[in-house]
Amino acid sequence: MKTYLVTGGAGFIGSNFVHYILNKYGSEIYVINIDKLTYAGNLSNLSGLKGTDNYEFLQADINDTAAISAIFAKYKPDIIINFAAETHVDRSIDNPGIFTYSNILGTQSLLDAALKCSIERFVQISTDEVYGSLDATGFFKENSPLKPSSPYSASKAAADLLANAYYKTYGLPLIISRCSNNYGPRQFPEKLIPLTIKHCLSNIPVPVYGDGMQIRDWIYVKDHCAAIDLITCSAPAGEVYNIGSSCEVENLTIVKTIIDTVYTVLEPGDLRRNWVNYDLIRHVEDRKGHDSRYAIDSSKIKQELNWTPQMNFIEGIKYTVRWYLNNWAG
Repeated sequence: MKTYLVTGGAGFIGSNFVHYILNKYGSEIYVINIDKLTYAGNLSNLSGLKGTDNYEFLQADINDTAAISAIFAKYKPDIIINFAAETHVDRSIDNPGIFTYSNILGTQSLLDAALKCSIERFVQISTDEVYGSLDATGFFKENSPLKPSSPYSASKAAADLLANAYYKTYGLPLIISRCSNNYGPRQFPEKLIPLTIKHCLSNIPVPVYGDGMQIRDWIYVKDHCAAIDLITCSAPAGEVYNIGSSCEVENLTIVKTIIDTVYTVLEPGDLRRNWVNYDLIRHVEDRKGHDSRYAIDSSKIKQELNWTPQMNFIEGIKYTVRWYLNNWAG
């Protein structure tokens, strides 16, 4: 039985990954889930797992080196997957120090602990934002230069460089994954898609930065989880993998698609239908340093590991809207 240590596993992508691997492997693995439970970490994301024999949740801060060392010594993980991070660009603009502390020093804490164990794999979960912004054409490749624009993306780029240094200097069996924008169940409602759903249901104006023409590559979170699983089990150490679905959509189009989907999914007699329309859209001052376009070249993971995304974007949005309607008290 392999022991997985997942950090940040009460957050959006981390919790989806915990559900994914437990559903896939069952009793073949043991999962230790570490999360500090900040504002974005929610134990309700892990509902149904309490009492599972091969799963354990531990509330801990990855920057608490004593606690992390004790956890590593006790559980002797085979595989470490680091989702733990501060992730919201707006928050990083307001308070960049927290992002440096959590995303860089927190990663170093885990890397140092991993050096003391005979681990099989350390997967550092990164982001396409480390590459900066693209013009109207072209795609980010794994060897594209790192040109982060925000304190958030700069902290993730620094963590990537640090992780790669631990591979090259100490031989730590490490892989870096860089994914495009995720959407799906369990995402904290400060991000674009759940925020838009929440505002639609509550008759609150939906903010759109600038003209809304910023382009992002969107991927359904379960497709991302499948890619991470493949990387963990099959990829050679020292590699970087881009993960994207080739689904480039302008932010304004995303918002309009969600408004249309919420209206369609609500029952015909639901009074909320009366206000769910494009009149909710409010253009606001653009974000500082706002990247204009992200687009990922995922050919490496497709060719080497035979990964392909499965979820169609429109169907994924419908499923996401229905999930929030059924699971969100807000």
